[in-house]
Amino acid sequence: MTAQDSATRPSRIAVAETASSTTSPEPARIGSRRAGTVMAALGVTAFSLTFPSTAWGLEGIGPWSFVALRVLLSAVIAGGALLALRIPLPARRHWAGLTVVAAGVVVGFPLLTTLALQTSTTAHAAVVVGLLPLTTAVFSALRTGARPSRTFWTAALAGAAAVIAFTVQQSGGALSTADLYLFGALLICAAGYTEGGRLAREMPGWQVVGWALVLCLPLAVAGAAVALQYEPFQLTGHSTAGLLYAAIGSQFLGLVVWYRGMAVIGVPRASQLQLAQPLLTLVWSVFLLGEHLTIAAPLTAAAVLVCIAVTQRARG
Repeated sequence: MTAQDSATRPSRIAVAETASSTTSPEPARIGSRRAGTVMAALGVTAFSLTFPSTAWGLEGIGPWSFVALRVLLSAVIAGGALLALRIPLPARRHWAGLTVVAAGVVVGFPLLTTLALQTSTTAHAAVVVGLLPLTTAVFSALRTGARPSRTFWTAALAGAAAVIAFTVQQSGGALSTADLYLFGALLICAAGYTEGGRLAREMPGWQVVGWALVLCLPLAVAGAAVALQYEPFQLTGHSTAGLLYAAIGSQFLGLVVWYRGMAVIGVPRASQLQLAQPLLTLVWSVFLLGEHLTIAAPLTAAAVLVCIAVTQRARG
């Protein structure tokens, strides 16, 4: 080994270490993104059962009572977890965002969709879920300054159009008075998702959900006390299962993994996974509610999956 080799060897090692430290985070980043996508997908799967479980719940429980009890149960679970783990109160700057999450996701969307399901089938109600990804992406762009690419928007619009066409065709193309409830639910839920996804970047997703639920606890107690005096309440097998799933599976666990996924992969991309939610809802409806699907279902599913793949690969 020459003197020149000895002098240059340390520098070569330093260059190699620098290159290694520069490239090594990339696999970890890819793995994190995949994990975020899986969590967001689990949230979508949990949400896809919400409409069928709500339809079950309405078989024995009035709509206002159902929503109040749903929020009450999930708020008690969330509050108990926060208390047991001694989670400190959120910072003052987070409370405004948590209020938006509570109003849009915890109370507004469940209440308006439950009222709609009194006169609408789950297939027709699924139109609001078909529009939700696009609306959430728009809210996110306005709120956070995100600027997805043109390819992203094109694929998102195409997927939304496919879902809307499918759900309208399934419902016979007729509009009902429940549409006002559904479109109202669409707007406030998109706002809640956007704000929750933003907060989940600063605090754990389950805490975002937990504190939003705790905020609604007094309202849920008062609402249940009043509604139960005027509405029917019968705990059958279906109504009990529907209430428990809506409160625990959808309202709490589903939102926990959903917000965590959004924090990792971003609100616009996570929201596009919801393009598959109406189709999943219709599949569950076949097994749980006895609804019938036409051949359009697999065709629409294929189109939606293509759109999801494009939006996930499109760069912002």
